[in-house]
Amino acid sequence: MKICIVGAGAIGGMLGAKLALAGHAVSLILRGANLASVRADGLTLIEANGDQHNVRPACVSDQLMVPGPQDVVILAMKAHQVAAVAADLHHLLAAGTRIVTMQNGIPWWYFHKLDGPWQGTALASVDPDGSIARHIDVDRVIGAVVYPASEVVRPGVIRVIEGNRFSLGELDGTDSSDLRAIGAAFKGAGLRAPISSDIRSEIWLKVWGNLSFNPISALTHATLEDICLFGPTRALAATMMTEARHIGEKLGVRFKVSLEQRIAGAQAVGAHKTSMLQDVEQGRPLELQALVGSVLELGRITDTPTPAIEAVYAIASLLARTLQSRGGVLRLG
Repeated sequence: MKICIVGAGAIGGMLGAKLALAGHAVSLILRGANLASVRADGLTLIEANGDQHNVRPACVSDQLMVPGPQDVVILAMKAHQVAAVAADLHHLLAAGTRIVTMQNGIPWWYFHKLDGPWQGTALASVDPDGSIARHIDVDRVIGAVVYPASEVVRPGVIRVIEGNRFSLGELDGTDSSDLRAIGAAFKGAGLRAPISSDIRSEIWLKVWGNLSFNPISALTHATLEDICLFGPTRALAATMMTEARHIGEKLGVRFKVSLEQRIAGAQAVGAHKTSMLQDVEQGRPLELQALVGSVLELGRITDTPTPAIEAVYAIASLLARTLQSRGGVLRLG
């Protein structure tokens, strides 16, 4: 299978290495020092158990027109980076190419192919000018939820921290040969790839924690364990998650675990820095719109009060603006 991964960072690089090791023709779109390193020395994957593998992708480039038409395109960059590549994705597409979206948060396609009063509603928080929806045919899209944690140790070297599960689902909940073929490719690469008939509920289960733990972590520089063990922040997270659950339930989402189980799961991860805290420390833009702003937008659409989420969002938005105005440099003390 010809597979192009757009945004071959921590998760995209892990996935690309696994699929290449399984014999697929993998192309990677990446940039900067990462691009130079993979071109020169290949992509190195360090497994959670310490095993190391080096792969030479079929194509490595920072230009979407270079790899040519693919069977599968995997968008592995962050949500706020999708708009920048959407217009050029056509270079990778053949008649039957499927596009797998792997962004955290509520996706731009959320209301597409969803029966109900809001079917087709656009989400300004994640696609402000509608450019993503204009350039990506929703009929090509397969939704995904990413569960593994990995990191870029240095350019061209990815280390898996834990996990190997990528849930996959058609937007309308149907089974399809494309979905099964992609799932089989993932499984053949040693990954867990359960097929979901309700990918939105899967997305919400992850969003449920991300919308609270990520901004709280970014604002306090605390790990998941710290947030969950400190009474006031645990209570704040629970309040935000309760507000979000009310939104999700109005949208028909089925929460498969209780709020306390979800918090306990986060606590069990231990002294882990959320992705948003890592972005603060590295001076990178924050995924605030996809993880929090989108939930607030859904609250407005469903007429659901969200005072706690709004308060944390306001403070985190100021943090994001401060980071941007200071060139990504934030000093404590």
